Amino acid sequence: MKLKKLYSSREVAAMTGLTARQLQWWDTRGVFAPAIPSRRTERGGFTERRYTPIELLELMVLADLRRRGFSVPRLRRLLTVLRTRFKVRLYEAIEGGGPLTLFIDGDKIYARTASGDLFNVLEQPRQPLLMLGENVRLRELTVRESPSRRRKKGHGL
Repeated sequence: MKLKKLYSSREVAAMTGLTARQLQWWDTRGVFAPAIPSRRTERGGFTERRYTPIELLELMVLADLRRRGFSVPRLRRLLTVLRTRFKVRLYEAIEGGGPLTLFIDGDKIYARTASGDLFNVLEQPRQPLLMLGENVRLRELTVRESPSRRRKKGHGL
């Protein structure tokens, strides 16, 4: 994927699997705001929202979590806890990109700090967990593009 400076709502929707309406709803409800919000034009229309590459990657993760069954309130809580408790953006916590790494185990999300402490982000983000045993199956949370829609042969559009 070649990165650009800004992505339109349509481009973000195509890459994440979210709809433009979902992006609009998330913006107006304060779940996830774009770098450049939509604004009214002199002619009465609206400009298109614009997202940075970092926001695009964060939205790819959120869209993947949404497809896995995470509710919008849980996604909002994830973003809030990362920002307020751990002082990082989602982007800094995916794929080992920062001082915190996120892991997923079905319907739970865990954060591991650089010192090795593990926290249940959505349920008790202030209380470190004690992990026992070797059968703990946590998978690192990574950026994944939306499953592409396959086109039938002969349909060029």
